[in-house]
Amino acid sequence: MIANKRATAKDWVDPDDAPELDDAFFERADEFRDQVLVKRGRPKAAATKEPVKLRLDPDVVEALRATGDGWQTRINDMLRASLVLAGRLG
Repeated sequence: MIANKRATAKDWVDPDDAPELDDAFFERADEFRDQVLVKRGRPKAAATKEPVKLRLDPDVVEALRATGDGWQTRINDMLRASLVLAGRLG
């Protein structure tokens, strides 16, 4: 009976087979400072927002979306202003 052999990576012997280290390689490479991985992307906010599902009338959503990008942030600002006026938020 012939036993199944697991596929193994070939040993890399020839240094001429190494890929060229171009600028694209270094753009994707991990960056370490004092043996600590430097995180990429947008830094975490001090206070993160909570995702919620909210049902609104179609005409309200249409009017808000018509104001352009950032309409969801503007909804948050409107709700905050309303709560401040009502004395429920400081």
